[in-house]
Amino acid sequence: MTLIAGAVAVITLYLLLQMFRAANPAMLARAIKMAGGIGCLAIAAFTGIRGELVVAIPIGLFGAGLLGWSPGGFGNLGNLGGMFGIGGPRSQGQSSRVRSQFIEMMLDHDSGQVQGRFVAGPNAGRSLDEFDLPQLAAMLPSLDADSTALLETYLDRRFPAWRQHAQGDAAGGQRRAASSSKMTHEEAYQILGLQPGAGRDEIGRAHRALMKKLHPDQGGSTYLAARVNEAKDTLLRTHHG
Repeated sequence: MTLIAGAVAVITLYLLLQMFRAANPAMLARAIKMAGGIGCLAIAAFTGIRGELVVAIPIGLFGAGLLGWSPGGFGNLGNLGGMFGIGGPRSQGQSSRVRSQFIEMMLDHDSGQVQGRFVAGPNAGRSLDEFDLPQLAAMLPSLDADSTALLETYLDRRFPAWRQHAQGDAAGGQRRAASSSKMTHEEAYQILGLQPGAGRDEIGRAHRALMKKLHPDQGGSTYLAARVNEAKDTLLRTHHG
């Protein structure tokens, strides 16, 4: 019986390790942080009920900090509630879209997940998820600069270590920091996930929320962050005018 239990434990541990290896690093880090925060709050509640407030209070504050609350003010409690779907304002838009000549990318505001599809070329209409890494990497040399940057962003999310295995730096050398074409107001609204006519406050909130998700520490993209900044500047120029 002990041998069977040990075998089950080894298999379970192996499967968990495989899940960790395949998981998106940014999403995994957020999940671990949230689990740690919830665990600390549970420990704080248990010790507090037992009357050990000297121990419960610092543990509770640490757990709340992991979940997004800081002692600077109670206004941040809205972020804590938002993690569990209660209280606090939700995103103004459900998703953002960034489009190039060949590729359209969609960013979900709540989960931070990125999806994409081809909008032109021989694979028009097909999802990027339908292709494996060698197929997508082989397409990079045939794309324009903006499409290359979008595809590389997708590859960074889906295959975090793909650059380490790529031969040479041909793909990276084709990338550009920003688009040479002027962004339209329609594109800016789509990137920020806003409806036309949104006010300055809405633009600012959408920009801040997206930049948090696109920060490099969160597995974000320098290219997408640049596009979000450009979208904000494009719309704010209209309000200044």
